[in-house]
Amino acid sequence: MNVLLTGGAGYIGSHTAVALVQAGHRVVLYDNFSNSSADVVRQIEKIVGRVVALIEGDVRDTTLLVEAMEQHAVEAVIHLAGLKAVGGSVEDPISYYANNVQGTVSLLQAMQTTGSRTLVFSSSATVYGVPRYLPLDEEHPTGATNPYGRSKLHIEEMLSDVTRSDAAWRVACLRYFNPVGAHESALIGENPHGVPSNLMPFITRVGSGSLHCLNVYGADYDTPDGTGVRDYVHVMDLAEGHVAALVFLSQTAGWHAINLGTGQGHSVLEMVRAFEQACGVPVRRVMADRRPGDVAAAYAKVDKARQLLGWEARRDLNEMCASAWSYQLAQGDQTEREQK
Repeated sequence: MNVLLTGGAGYIGSHTAVALVQAGHRVVLYDNFSNSSADVVRQIEKIVGRVVALIEGDVRDTTLLVEAMEQHAVEAVIHLAGLKAVGGSVEDPISYYANNVQGTVSLLQAMQTTGSRTLVFSSSATVYGVPRYLPLDEEHPTGATNPYGRSKLHIEEMLSDVTRSDAAWRVACLRYFNPVGAHESALIGENPHGVPSNLMPFITRVGSGSLHCLNVYGADYDTPDGTGVRDYVHVMDLAEGHVAALVFLSQTAGWHAINLGTGQGHSVLEMVRAFEQACGVPVRRVMADRRPGDVAAAYAKVDKARQLLGWEARRDLNEMCASAWSYQLAQGDQTEREQK
């Protein structure tokens, strides 16, 4: 199948590209490199052993999307492009709605024009808002607590409307929990521009000495150790979930919301200790105030993914931490080579 990946050079996109190619699909990466690098494409090609098509562009450029989809005879789209930091969305909601919601409208217009009706959407567990019960299943009421989550929820609702308007549409909204880790090759991983907003790259950069210490946002939550609890899932498990979603959609029409997580919650301090144990590296941390929009705990119920997709997370916490650290070390080695 010819698959367009918006945000295909990003963290999740790059790993999904690898999983798709290895499953026999032909991928076209579409990215504006706002939080990624063209170098990632070369790393993907090293892993899969072949050239991968790349189009540099903004997802809000409908004309370019149409050209890309027609040129490459795109049959399905995996939509990963968008802004994703909770804190950043609180500070600048307009950018989040413009990139995430407006960008998705643009993509849908391009898909409608070209006749492609199969879409896997990169959604988020933030659409559940403050949990009323745990674990979170797909029937849990939605209601985001921050603009990032609301942008994802708006998109899910739009996609549901689209599938009701035309029975030819096939849409899976994959509600990610917290992706961590890196590909086993250490060629691709999570490498955000500037100071990371996600926990694991922050931990690895503190471990490497490029950041002084980890800020633990909130030590007074109603959790076992007072720090926030999340469901961390290895990025390659997540990538394989997208492949499984495409198979599912090839046999099933309509709109579907599906959690992708492990079904287990770990606190921030548990993650720090797991990293220290797996990698033998101490992580300096300081306790800080809670961030606006964060919730105390969120972890998934994953029965639906198992039943519909035949998918479940296979990689454990040790592998998540060790692979993230290997990638961080590889980044340091590359920087040293470039400086010589």
